[in-house]
Amino acid sequence: MNPGDRVRLTREGRTHEGVLMPATTAERAVLKLDGGYNVGIDREGAELEVVEASVHDVGGADASESSEVAFDEGLPTIALVSTGGTIASTVDYRTGAVTARFDAEDVLQAVPDLAGRANYRGRVVANILSENMTPGVWQELAQAVHEEIEAGADGVVVMHGTDTMQFSASALAFMLDTPVPVVFTGSQRSADRPSSDNVMNAVCAVEAAKSDCAEVMVCMHASDSDDRCALHQGTRVRKNHTSRRDAFATVDGTPLGHVDYEDGEVKFHEEHRERDAADLTIESGLETDVELVKFTPGTSERFLDVAEGSAGLVLEGTGLGHVHTDWIPRIEELIDEGTTVVMTSQCLSGRVCDRVYDTGRDLLDVGVIEAEDTLPGTAKVKLMWALANEDDIAGAMGTSLAGECTERSVPAESLVDGGRAQ
Repeated sequence: MNPGDRVRLTREGRTHEGVLMPATTAERAVLKLDGGYNVGIDREGAELEVVEASVHDVGGADASESSEVAFDEGLPTIALVSTGGTIASTVDYRTGAVTARFDAEDVLQAVPDLAGRANYRGRVVANILSENMTPGVWQELAQAVHEEIEAGADGVVVMHGTDTMQFSASALAFMLDTPVPVVFTGSQRSADRPSSDNVMNAVCAVEAAKSDCAEVMVCMHASDSDDRCALHQGTRVRKNHTSRRDAFATVDGTPLGHVDYEDGEVKFHEEHRERDAADLTIESGLETDVELVKFTPGTSERFLDVAEGSAGLVLEGTGLGHVHTDWIPRIEELIDEGTTVVMTSQCLSGRVCDRVYDTGRDLLDVGVIEAEDTLPGTAKVKLMWALANEDDIAGAMGTSLAGECTERSVPAESLVDGGRAQ
């Protein structure tokens, strides 16, 4: 029997039936049950019967090639692009540790619910845990997504580890203009865990990739229940919890939409770019010599030496965008030496505004650029992209290029004459 076969396993008087999944040891059989839960059972002393062979056979392409399942002309084509992460992981039963080892085809075997929703092409860009993600892989990923769309994919699902998913989603949002949805998804808990969120997240991501929203999005649990997934704009999303299934949230706003798990209905609540509204383009250049430094009380200005000679530095300041006044002379030196310095706020809501207090005005005077209400991590990715692709860096960092910042609010009653705003 092989992974993808539907099998019936009986051991010690108990019978389980489901799809055989890959496992890290030959001594264990892992079945995905019809209810979506997985069960691991010792093979010793068990009776195994193949009920139906290759129920979810998706082929065996190696990691350097693309592959696809049987084609149905009545279904859209979705490209599944894998970078690794928990959604494409299993538990090593010798250690209990989660190991990234599945390629895109294995994910289809692990998530039988994907069958019949679309035609699939599988492609592996990397097989890494997301803490090992690099800007170089972002560039490879953007190129792969571009090629899949160019080859006719109606949507793209990127399977990615959750720890750095927000950075990768931001990178693709800046690198690509896309006429189809590009949906990042992952899993907080591996496919082998009874509480895994991989099935619902993958199913909802495919439904989102079939939708009319041509944005780079992140699709993850909207709550801790298995009811619906939220669709977050790739440049406004943040992972807010280490392990909850609903770890992701749109910061200082609401998700673009939601996907109902039971019926697959996709509803959008916020303004978004429609399918086919943009031509497919790619600008994947990055200046990777950019640092992100968070200011906290008591941190010496010598900490800024990490950015000496760097092309760019993003500061995560307090409140409206402040650092200790002792930092300002060193920041001025970095700018004079050619480092572009950008200010963001460590507050979760609101924009930087360095015109209110003396410290902020001093920062502006030495040449610090405000990033409006762009999230610090997104600002780092954006500065990498802007330094490689834009001439006016200050203008680019203060303008929304991919939904990363909002327009500045201006009070209506700035001047009053006869009780009327002017």
